[in-house]
Amino acid sequence: MINSSSFAQIIKYPIITDKATRILENNQYSFVVDRYSDKITIKAAIEYLFNVKVTKINTCRLPRKKKRVGKYIGWKPQYKKAIVTLSEGDVINLFTEN
Repeated sequence: MINSSSFAQIIKYPIITDKATRILENNQYSFVVDRYSDKITIKAAIEYLFNVKVTKINTCRLPRKKKRVGKYIGWKPQYKKAIVTLSEGDVINLFTEN
C-alpha cells in the first residue's frame, strides 16, 4: 500500500478546459496524473485527498506533441489523463471563491 505522502505526487493538477467544465455537470472531473499509476492507485489518491467516493475512473495516455522554439524542434512531455466520476452528492471544489 502507498503511504499518504505519495498520494499528492500521483495527482499532479486538474485540467480546466471547455470540455472539462462541460463534464462537471455529470459529476466528472479531469486530472493529470502520474504516467505509471494505475486506476486503483488513482482512486485511492482521489478519495484520500478530496474525501469523496469515486464510482468510476477512465484513463488515457495522450501522445507526445511537437514544440518548436525558433529553429529548434523538441517534444512536450507525455502525460496521462484521468476522468474521475464521483458518486451523487460528492463535489470537488476546483474554483476557490474569494
